[in-house]
Amino acid sequence: MNESVSSESRDCRFCTSIASRVIASNALAVAIRDAFPVTPLHSLVIPRRHVADYFGLSAEEREACAELLHRLRKDIIEEDPSVAGFNIGMNLGEVAGQTIFHSHIHLIPRRKGDTENPRGGVRLVVPGGHRMLDVCPFSKDGEQP
Repeated sequence: MNESVSSESRDCRFCTSIASRVIASNALAVAIRDAFPVTPLHSLVIPRRHVADYFGLSAEEREACAELLHRLRKDIIEEDPSVAGFNIGMNLGEVAGQTIFHSHIHLIPRRKGDTENPRGGVRLVVPGGHRMLDVCPFSKDGEQP
C-alpha cells in the first residue's frame, strides 16, 4: 500500500496484507471491511501513507478519508436499508485501545434494536462515561439545549 517502505510499514498489517480486501479507494486512502466487525458491514478507512494516528495525517489525507466515509455510508445504506445510524470512531494511542498503529477510522453501521439502549453512544467506552446522561439537563429525551 505504501510506496516508501519503512521498518514500521514492513511490519504493519495495513501496509502489507489488505490489498485483496479493498472495497473502495482514492489516491490517498482505502477502505476495507473490518476483520472483526462489531456490526455487519463495519468498515475501516485507512490512509495509504503509514502514519500512527489521525493527528499525523495531512489535510489532504483527512479529506481523502472523509470522502471515503461518505461513499461508504451511501454504499452501506444501499446494501442494507435497515441501517439507521452510524458510529464513527478512532482509537489514538495504546491507552485509548489502539492495537494497530497505522491510522484508521471505524465506520460502524447501526440498526434499530442492535443494542438494548444505544443512548450514550461513544461515552460508554469509558467506565462511568454514561453517567453524564444522568446529570446533563440536555441529555433527557425530548429536551433541547
